[in-house]
Amino acid sequence: MTRRDLLPGLLDMLILRSLSAQSMHGYGIAQHLQRLSQDVIQVEEGSLYPALQRMRQKGWVRAEWRQTPNNQRARYYDITALGRRQLGAQTDGFTELMAAVRRVMQQA
Repeated sequence: MTRRDLLPGLLDMLILRSLSAQSMHGYGIAQHLQRLSQDVIQVEEGSLYPALQRMRQKGWVRAEWRQTPNNQRARYYDITALGRRQLGAQTDGFTELMAAVRRVMQQA
């Protein structure tokens, strides 16, 4: 399967959605998205960590160093209240966009 780029903002929404279920470290987020998407979404480190840093700066996520189950030190991310509001807004916008695309595709 060929690599597909995500729409701008979609990666943020997917990360926030993943963190709304549980706290995770970066590698865990990437694995979670890949597993749930059945290998369609594969987030590279070069996209994931800048997105997490950007979301931290905006106050959507917070981070702290913790031990992983296999005793390695990793930065874990949690969604904030502001991040939950942002997730709601992004989800609404995405739902509206998908409905519009569906309407166009049905007419074509």
